[in-house]
Amino acid sequence: MMSFSTTSILFSFLILLTVALNTGAQLLLKMGSGQGLLNLYLLGGIVVYGLSTVVYILVLGKFNLSVAYPVVIGLTVVATTIVGSFVLQEKVTPVQWTGIGLMIAAIFAIAFGKIS
Repeated sequence: MMSFSTTSILFSFLILLTVALNTGAQLLLKMGSGQGLLNLYLLGGIVVYGLSTVVYILVLGKFNLSVAYPVVIGLTVVATTIVGSFVLQEKVTPVQWTGIGLMIAAIFAIAFGKIS
């Protein structure tokens, strides 16, 4: 049986890996969009999404769907917005940043509400 700290570390690692892979896939797909149906960015994005799916299946095998899904999706939205803003130079308005802050608060409530 896993201890609380081992479970938390595993949960955090798998979630963050899933989010990083999802975000990387989004970035690659965006970079490959408009460049024809088959290009290295699109193919890379598809491969990275595949890896993300495998890791996410591991997450689902160990954690409740009611926690895993909103945390993964919420953090992916946050990370993708940050990457879009800084890497792709997309404009994110103050209202959107406020929404990101609210999402972070909601993610913490969901993730840590289950632990306590």
